[in-house]
Amino acid sequence: MARRRVSSMLHIASVRPHLTLAVVWLAVAAGASIHGQRATGIEVVIDEWTVPSGSRPHDPAVAPDGSIWYTGQRANTLGRLNPVTASVTEYALPTANSGPHGLVADTAGNIWYTGNTARLIGRLDPATGEVREFPLSDARARDPHTPILDAAGILWFTVQGGNLVGRLAPATGEITLVASRTPNSLPYGIVIDSKGRPFFDLFGTNKIATIDPETLEIVEYALPAGARPRRIAVTPDDMIWYTDYARGFLGRLDPRTGDVTEFASPGGRTSQPYGMTSTSDGAIWYSESGVEPNTVVRFNPPDGSMQRWPIPSGGGIVRHMVTAPNDDVWLACSGVDRLARVRVVSRSGG
Repeated sequence: MARRRVSSMLHIASVRPHLTLAVVWLAVAAGASIHGQRATGIEVVIDEWTVPSGSRPHDPAVAPDGSIWYTGQRANTLGRLNPVTASVTEYALPTANSGPHGLVADTAGNIWYTGNTARLIGRLDPATGEVREFPLSDARARDPHTPILDAAGILWFTVQGGNLVGRLAPATGEITLVASRTPNSLPYGIVIDSKGRPFFDLFGTNKIATIDPETLEIVEYALPAGARPRRIAVTPDDMIWYTDYARGFLGRLDPRTGDVTEFASPGGRTSQPYGMTSTSDGAIWYSESGVEPNTVVRFNPPDGSMQRWPIPSGGGIVRHMVTAPNDDVWLACSGVDRLARVRVVSRSGG
């Protein structure tokens, strides 16, 4: 396990609020100020744990017992890390080459995952090692992508190439699939807001969508031309955030008004922002995958400050990030077979 403490600050130069589209550019100046007031700064520690070579961990998940799970996409496994002992347990999946991609833990500790190349949803019971598979019989649903559970325990998931969003009721196994309104839109990341509404980003186009959990009606929101939202997060105020992989921006959508605000990523237009999450204080965390080493960026909405840190191992492309109940941020560093944890150790500023 490697530990490194690094710090770097970037701050917003100007903000233009109350526009349908506001673009914010960043001044790269450590310790800079905004209109005479120093922005909030934090110090973090980044820890990394090595998982079995060749696993290519795609997505992380935090289980109720504090263990960290990951999909071993290349090894056709699910893995469990005990962060205290650094021990890793792997679970082989029953369907060969199932391409485990996204995963999430339910309140009972079961691990749900998408079989991206086998057209299935799976559920692992860690207590017994038993895996139950839920095949997607619809031929369009060829590549289930990212899953998430709502407060009622219903599993929602995106189907990227199939251009669908799905719903699975664990109690009955019933699966419902709904086509995206926009052809070839590549539904990708998915989150649930405080009202229980799933929001998902459409990586193949410049849109974010929501689906009504009762009527299954889909509503789309347009982003700036050329935007390609790759991952998505939601803050306690139900603002929807996204990483614009194509243009090098962090974006914020207000679903109440449709207004979009953009913040230029510190790595520039080719920084390829990718995996992201939010914490209970409303901060947005994401990784720039187009810079070497990959970085972790924290955006603080109240004062508009940004900080970023290099990932000690280089990252190897961070495709997804999740937040633990204690606000630790977990990353799957795919190309270097590691899991990483970002922990805030001190705060300063106003």
